Amino acid sequence: MASGPSSIALRVVGNHAKPRHVSRILLGNPTAFPLGHANASQSTRTISASRTTPAAVATAQQHISTPKDPPNFSPEFTYGAYQSTGTRPVKRIRYPKFQSLESERAFRKLHHAAALRWLGYQGYNNEGAGGHVTVRDPVLPDHFWINPHGKSFSWMTPDDLVLMNPKGEVVEGGNMHSVNPAGWVIHSAVHEARPDVVAAVHCHSVPSKAFSALGCYLEPINQDACRFYRDHGIYSGFGGIALKADEGHHIAAALGNTKGVILQNHGHLTVGKTVDGAAFLFGAMDRCIQAQLLADAACAGRGTTTIKVAHEEAEYSRNVYNDEMVYIMFQSA
Repeated sequence: MASGPSSIALRVVGNHAKPRHVSRILLGNPTAFPLGHANASQSTRTISASRTTPAAVATAQQHISTPKDPPNFSPEFTYGAYQSTGTRPVKRIRYPKFQSLESERAFRKLHHAAALRWLGYQGYNNEGAGGHVTVRDPVLPDHFWINPHGKSFSWMTPDDLVLMNPKGEVVEGGNMHSVNPAGWVIHSAVHEARPDVVAAVHCHSVPSKAFSALGCYLEPINQDACRFYRDHGIYSGFGGIALKADEGHHIAAALGNTKGVILQNHGHLTVGKTVDGAAFLFGAMDRCIQAQLLADAACAGRGTTTIKVAHEEAEYSRNVYNDEMVYIMFQSA
């Protein structure tokens, strides 16, 4: 059989039924369980996956540290509501600390593939080969992983992910497959401008394509929209399909130090310290955009205006959704 994206797709379709759900997200004790496993702990929930390779899961299981005490978890993440109830400790979902950079790489790749599957399940892979998710490599921090060009999000596995160097070259260590050049242009600029960013998500949804033509920010019209209160940008230009480096730099500049950016006449992009968080924020931003479009349309028909959350409450609510909180939120998505 000839090689290439089409033959890969044929092998996938020929050997696997389309999964009812599209991703496995690891929670709390980050151990992967087979579909329908009855012994998953209370702190672990799975969203089913197919074609997550046994080798990738085994690698992640072998190296991920799952200590019981909070000090053993990453100090960068601080959300930890309800540490105990009465005198007894309760289980919490926390981002794990890893025994090695290689184990962290395995974990990031597993969650990268799971995030892509979730995005596919949500319908964000409906623009053909458009849409891309990148994750910074912990072993080589100036490299990042990206989904291969022309492969459905819904079938993604860790072994499918492509590793790219700072020159835009596909390098050994990952899937030696072509990538969407626009994905490289946009995401390389974002990762370079934001060394704090681990992951970036960009797709084209119908609500964001409509909203991006209005040139306006998301407004704090509900609790969920407060996640982005004064914490997103607008790229007010459009340089065509992002095949030139300048377009990526303009997008990164418009993003600034925020968690997301609305791309005029294009769509939107979100970033995070985990791919879980970046994917959650992408979906959350899309739903907030849709809610604002609906509310504005209703107000236009009624001759009224939307009621905004006050500044102090909006800012407080935004700050609750820190990096670990959005990581946690994605686990139940």
